[in-house]
Amino acid sequence: MGRLATMTRQATENAAGAAPVPAAARLSATEAAARIAAGDLTAAALAEACIARTLARDDAVRAWTVFEPGMVRRQAAERDAGTPLGPLHGVPVGIKDILFTRDLPTTYNSPHFQSHHPNVDAAVVALLRAAGAIVFGKNDTVEFAVNGRRARTRNPHDPGRTPGGSSSGSAAAVADFQVPLSIGTQTGGSVIRPASYCGVYAMKPTWNAVSAEGMKTCAPSIDTIGWYARSAEDIALLCDVFSITGDGRSAPASLDGASIAICRSPVWDKAEPEAREALERCTLLLEAAGARVETLDLPDRFDGLTDAHKVIMQCEMRSTFLPEYAALGDALYAELVATMRNEAGYTSADLRGAYELAAECRARFDAVAEGYDAVVTPSTAGIAPKGLDDTGAATFNRIWTLLHTPCVNVPGLSGPGGMPVGLTVTGPRFSDRRVVAVAEMLGACIRHRSTASPDHQQPE
Repeated sequence: MGRLATMTRQATENAAGAAPVPAAARLSATEAAARIAAGDLTAAALAEACIARTLARDDAVRAWTVFEPGMVRRQAAERDAGTPLGPLHGVPVGIKDILFTRDLPTTYNSPHFQSHHPNVDAAVVALLRAAGAIVFGKNDTVEFAVNGRRARTRNPHDPGRTPGGSSSGSAAAVADFQVPLSIGTQTGGSVIRPASYCGVYAMKPTWNAVSAEGMKTCAPSIDTIGWYARSAEDIALLCDVFSITGDGRSAPASLDGASIAICRSPVWDKAEPEAREALERCTLLLEAAGARVETLDLPDRFDGLTDAHKVIMQCEMRSTFLPEYAALGDALYAELVATMRNEAGYTSADLRGAYELAAECRARFDAVAEGYDAVVTPSTAGIAPKGLDDTGAATFNRIWTLLHTPCVNVPGLSGPGGMPVGLTVTGPRFSDRRVVAVAEMLGACIRHRSTASPDHQQPE
């Protein structure tokens, strides 16, 4: 347990680089929107702070494929001159570069789509604009958000390490105070894993709770749009923007008396020391806060979900990437070509079996998880790997993505070298708002450390 520390906000800012963070860029989206609404801050001033931070840090972090300060300034001027549009009025948001934007190219970080201009907004981008947000730029991604060419993005805490993938730039831009919010996507672990590696909050909502219209699809039955922020309050704010309600069951008023399940999941043998220590530390903190903590061991049938996820993803990719394969053939990257040729040899019976197992386990998990206020599980196997080629594995994410459950990464713990280690709060499908509420409580508990035992206190 001695390897694990707690990250304070100041430590996070220090880790985000030697360049000073402009005061306005430190604001959360909720804080910034409130100050703009009150007349204490202009959209232009906020935009300039974010532009300055981005320009100062771009060589080190490289979070963007497309960034045009002039376009950002024009949007900010329009927000300041116009009537308030919604809860994100004047707030900059980064957009993963597989989501269509009417005024910026969508390149998929692919050498074959560098001049791709869909000239239409993805549904999620249209909703952000309607809420008053400023589209700040396009965040770098692994090619097609699948494999192939890696993002140029570096981890803000250590430029020698990956920020994770595929939503590499989306996580890093928020962690580095370049924007308060960003949008990512997840088919395996592409929202939660980068959040864990970069030390920020992130949410993968219940599957299909947010429209995926206008994104480059990979596996439609599991593709999910998610988002990044530096506070759970901002995660909830985007739930409001995207009209995510919940299942009608209230969240607990506090952790005291809350029923929390600790689920190591069937891939626990892949957990590295940092992930094991984080889950143990979390258990101690929850118990000290008065929560009723139980261990949740999933039934044996869940052991097959990781393989089922792979079958579904690769089989659905053969449909979604067929136009690109028809046009480009072997010019696509090798792994995608192998998938299109079905070199793995998956059959329709394999796919049907994977679908049936997923459907069975979704219902079973919903029933089991209803007995708790939330379930906590590792976000990643450990800290961010060294280098940029290895973006980490979705080992601890694929199960929850396939189960369609809402997931929130909770930051605050760190391992060797101060590198972040996240925890995932999840629950039954459509329990999104309860999951966010419990994530906020857990995040506060980790930050304050008021209930930690003396053995786990870290020097200030």
